[in-house]
Amino acid sequence: MDHDRPTSPGGNLPARPPLRVVFMGTPALARTVLAALASTPGIDVVGVAAQPDKPAGRSLQLTPPPVKLEALERGIPVFQPAKARDPEFLARLKELAPDLVAVAAYGQILPAAMLAVPRHGCLNVHTSLLPRWRGAAPIQWTIAEGDAESGVSLMLMDAGLDTGPVIAEARTPITDEDTGQSLHDRLAEMGARLLVDSIPGYVAGSLVPVPQPADGVTYARKITREDGRLDFTQPARRLWLRSRAFWPWPGTFCQLPAESGPRLLKVHRVALDESVSGEPGTVTSAGREGIVVACGTGGLRFLEVQPEGGKRMTAEQFVAGNRPARFA
Repeated sequence: MDHDRPTSPGGNLPARPPLRVVFMGTPALARTVLAALASTPGIDVVGVAAQPDKPAGRSLQLTPPPVKLEALERGIPVFQPAKARDPEFLARLKELAPDLVAVAAYGQILPAAMLAVPRHGCLNVHTSLLPRWRGAAPIQWTIAEGDAESGVSLMLMDAGLDTGPVIAEARTPITDEDTGQSLHDRLAEMGARLLVDSIPGYVAGSLVPVPQPADGVTYARKITREDGRLDFTQPARRLWLRSRAFWPWPGTFCQLPAESGPRLLKVHRVALDESVSGEPGTVTSAGREGIVVACGTGGLRFLEVQPEGGKRMTAEQFVAGNRPARFA
């Protein structure tokens, strides 16, 4: 099977009448999916639902989610209920009379009453190969746990958390250079393509949803800032995977002991060196090639760092003004 290509047959929807679709999503990934959906002949996106605007930046200015911006640019009505089960929103959805609801990273579980509104149901673009990595952060945990491949599943939603039958999927290998950001961007494009390529066959009945297997179920819990803390008693490979998985957020960090108290050090880029040995947290070498820190097994080579309150810099630049002996 070709990588990065949908396993479902494509096709074109009839020009008349167009399929009435409501799209539900919030972040950048969902914006990519919405843009593809709204550009597809035979589909009329009659409404978009996104999470409410949220404070962002140092000024905490209310900022609209990416999906809302895309919808406004295209002149599509936008709804932002605080809760998906809001009776007023459910009433508006019924008024729109969608044939299909398409969902990508909306951020809430849809109630059964909402799932029953569209005659063709609700399709969810989920960024993992279900049933592995159901839940909130599949992209990050796929990398953090060292999976060899990832992908996108197109699922007919039911009342559970990513438990519905799968209509189609697309797969992609994970490389040593992949980060949470690079895999996110690739899966966004794959998910958009998978959705628009699969809708015709699904609506026509040639693509039949297949129940997920009972074996192989894992859950991708929500990422917290503390997940980015480097615990040097752990194997270096585990920390290397997490440093890639949690880029750009929350990133990875450790503490640099100092006379005035420990300082936070953000670690922006690392390499794996499994030949290193030493007491976990000790610096075994520091210079032009980076800062090498021993872990439970093997070591990490810091390549780019950022001291608390300072600028991002190469490890060589950091070493020029600091002589760390160990990190915590």
